[in-house]
Formats: sequence, C-alpha cells, structure tokens
Amino acid sequence: MTDRAARKHRDFLAIHDFTRAELDALLALSNRMRTGRYTKRPLAGKSLAMIFFKNSTRTRVSFEVGAAQLGATPLFLSPRDIQLGRGEPIADTARVLSRMVDGIMLRTHAHAQVVELAQHADVPVINGLTDLQHPCQILGDLLTINQHLGSYKGKKVAWIGDGNNMANSWLDAAALLGFELALACPDGYEPDAACLARAQKSAKVTLTRDPKEAIEGAHAVNTDVWASMGHEDEQAVRERSFKGFTVDSAMMARAKKNAIFLHCLPAHRGEEVTAEVIDGAQSVVWDEAENRLHVQKAVMAVLMGGEKLVAPAKKK
Repeated sequence: MTDRAARKHRDFLAIHDFTRAELDALLALSNRMRTGRYTKRPLAGKSLAMIFFKNSTRTRVSFEVGAAQLGATPLFLSPRDIQLGRGEPIADTARVLSRMVDGIMLRTHAHAQVVELAQHADVPVINGLTDLQHPCQILGDLLTINQHLGSYKGKKVAWIGDGNNMANSWLDAAALLGFELALACPDGYEPDAACLARAQKSAKVTLTRDPKEAIEGAHAVNTDVWASMGHEDEQAVRERSFKGFTVDSAMMARAKKNAIFLHCLPAHRGEEVTAEVIDGAQSVVWDEAENRLHVQKAVMAVLMGGEKLVAPAKKK
C-alpha cells in the first residue's frame, strides 16, 4: 500500500464540507451518472469499508452497488463483525482500516463518532447518517428537485415534522445554496439551534408550529417519520405531539400547483403522510430513493477516485 499518511484527502460529514460551486458541480456530476453519461470506473482496484451501527435499506444498497459500479470492492461491517462492537476505540479502527481500504462510510448514532473517525483516518470518510446530520440524503433530494423542477434556485422547500437530522441538513443546504426553507415542527421538536442560526444568517429560513403556514406556496414538500430510528419507544407521545402534521391532499393543495412530494423513507402511511399523497402523482419518492445511488457515486468518485468537480455549463 502507499503511504496513506502522506496523502491529502477530503471527508464528507456535512453539506458545508463542499462550497456552493463544488456542490453545484457535484450535482451536475450526479446527473451525468443518473442519465448514463458517465461511464468511467475511477475506483477500480479500490475498496470501501461500510460500517453500520444502524439498520439500512437505501444507504447500504446505494453505497454497495455504487461502489461496485465504479469498480470498488464494498465491505459491509456491522458491530457484530468488527471489534468496534467489543469496545475497540474508534481511533484505532480508523488507523487500521486506513492501511487496508481507500474510503470509509459510517452510519451511526452520535455525530461525534464520525467526526472522530475522520480525525484519525488517513482515507476519506463519508457520513452515511448520524443523529445530527444526513447529508447524503439531502444531496439525493437536491438532485431530485433539479430533476423535476429544473433547479433548486428560486424554490421554496417546506419541511413538515420532526426537527431531526434531515431538518438539520436541509438547514445546512439552505445556508449554503440560498433557497427558501420553511420548517414546521411541534413544540419541543425543533432542529439543532446552531444549524438554524447559521441558516437564518444567509437564507430566508423560517420556523413555525403551523404546517399549513410552512407549506404555503412551496415547490417541494418534505417530511419524515415521526419517530425516527432510536426513538421508537416515544411513538405514542410523538403521535400526540404531531397531531395535525400529517401531509394530506388538503395540505398539499396549499403548495404550488406543480409541487413535488419528498420522503427519505421508510414511510408510515397514515401517520406523517397519507397514502394518496405518497402514492399520488406529485410524489417523486422513488426517483428520490434512486438518486441516493447517483449522488453517492459522485461523492465517492470525487473523494476516493480523484474525479474533478467541474462547474456545470450555463444554459444559453
């Protein structure tokens, strides 16, 4: 193996790890991958360690398939498979894996874990999800907005529900890209205060208790389950707190006529969204799920494969 300690590398732990210009270029690269115009295999002969402390469908499949399509060997590692599950320090795991693989993806609980992993790894680290951030999902959502609405620029995004990791990453995206973001969260379920304050300094970002207010005139309507992974024991309490936050047809009618509906999945029909909305004509959740594959391929190609981020050509 090469001297990894001497290699310069980048990590992707949150949306703001890229500049606005880089993010636009990354989305353009993702779209080339989505439309089949990118056929290179920049990760040939390389490997990606994928560490999962949380169960996953979309994250695991998209990273595993994406790595393979780019030529890499993906390695699925759960706490039962590696010594992290028996108390080995994250720093030690980072140092060992850096000698054997070319990139590490971590899906875990505490955001501090992915930060610590990145601090001690000599290869790129990608945040597959933490309790604070879900940047790969937001990249997929932005690609979906570009795909169906032409661009995120000049658009209003409404977030309805828990101020969770998704809400925090939407705030980071609004702060960086400058689109309008309206969040409706019940009392006690606000997003991270630092993420909210940072976003409100550089974009039109509002926080309300009224989902009807947030969704008014929105181009994209987004929600998530009321009790995310790790909060299942709060289901009954959250059902009471989130009463009136179900995205139904009447609520969608307050958005723009051509508004799209987004959901990171899995969904609980009849709770945060009705079946008629998520299975209806405005729903683009299946494109959104697929787009996780394309954006993560772009991230891996750039961080692990040396792919250059080139600004998208301006439309004439």
